[in-house]
Amino acid sequence: MVREFFESQGNYFELTGKKNSSPTEQLKNFAESFSRTFYSGVELLPLKSWRDALTLLTREIEKSPTKKHLLFFDELPWLATHKSGFIQALDYFWNSYWSRMPNIKVILCGSAASWMLEHLINARGGLHNRLTRTIQLMPLNLYETQEYLLSRKVRLSEKQLLDLYMSIGGIPYYLNYVEAGKSAEQNIQEICFDMNGVLFTEFKRLFESLFQNAELNLRIVREIASKREGISREELLRKLNASSGGTFNKRLNELQTAGFIQGFIPYRHKKKEQYFRVIDEYSSYYLTWIDPVAEKGFPQTNYWKLCTRNPRWLAWSGYAFESICLKHLPQILRALRLESIACEIGNWRYIPSKGSKESRAQIDLLFDRQDDAVTLCEIKYSTNKYEIDKSYAKDLKSKLDVFQSKTITSKQLSLALITVNGVKKNLWSEELVSNQVELKDLFKQR
Repeated sequence: MVREFFESQGNYFELTGKKNSSPTEQLKNFAESFSRTFYSGVELLPLKSWRDALTLLTREIEKSPTKKHLLFFDELPWLATHKSGFIQALDYFWNSYWSRMPNIKVILCGSAASWMLEHLINARGGLHNRLTRTIQLMPLNLYETQEYLLSRKVRLSEKQLLDLYMSIGGIPYYLNYVEAGKSAEQNIQEICFDMNGVLFTEFKRLFESLFQNAELNLRIVREIASKREGISREELLRKLNASSGGTFNKRLNELQTAGFIQGFIPYRHKKKEQYFRVIDEYSSYYLTWIDPVAEKGFPQTNYWKLCTRNPRWLAWSGYAFESICLKHLPQILRALRLESIACEIGNWRYIPSKGSKESRAQIDLLFDRQDDAVTLCEIKYSTNKYEIDKSYAKDLKSKLDVFQSKTITSKQLSLALITVNGVKKNLWSEELVSNQVELKDLFKQR
């Protein structure tokens, strides 16, 4: 993205850090990139330090003070390893030279989000408060995914795009492997389950490339993923046999910053009652479906086709669809015509004490509105129109009653259903459902 935007705007210099490489190797890569940019690939003498390297770069820029220079350092955490001296040199040259040169832009990038926060964005040293802009590059949403695939001549129905998204999410690198002329099922099988499929063995490598404490972070994600409705911080500590403190908090912060998990406090709960859930589609999909196959060391032909005929798949799809809906709140607000009304957004749960005869209740999504009403949303995945039967109608009425009694709200309650293909009209839907949101609404632009 950076290269596409800046490459034609002046002298464009790009250096990408290489994982587990020595400073000598990184400096050699710098020299090659510098030579390609400014001297048509002429071989340079070896550089001894990052100070020497950035001195060379600065002198070259000073030769053409009226020309724009774009300096892009990618995978910064791999360049700025311990004792490499890169950050110290960058700090010195930015504050002493580059910040005074109006013809220069420096772009720093790294996939290890927690490192970027700690050592750059929230740095307390010489680079503190020196950033002009920060961008946290997020996955594509459903609308953007559809647009991206169409640009590559991949045409899938909204339902097929949803199935694909639930498996690999909105990561452009993953979506780039989706092939035109094949169904979502075929693409998922080839990308995720074939021996050469890019996502068959990607998961552990992904963690190892992003985190120094890859094994612990992976354990945390596995544990959270085992509780699809979310796990409390206290229960997570017990399951991991870990102690609460700065180290554990740092691991959670790393995973949240990188977009693997999300912390949330249910509606009307106390701040200390924090829960966590996995929000990365590929992670959830891998741990549920790919991991059991990958552990055996070989893929299975037509494995995904067989999985989608299993009742377990429908249950998993319900949770996956719910997670995707929570990432498309602007679209849901628009579909419910609530975008102009101030709302507190959250979910809610009531778990009665052990031995109690009270009913348990959980609300997937709610909008506590400033116009004296609360919209409670049920999120349901189904391949056909969703049908409310007598049993589910009774459950919905119980949820409404429990919510009203336990929150002691006097606001008007209304029920909305978020489904893939809409709700089948019957006596129960007419009585209970005030609003509907369908999959097509999630494909709207923000």
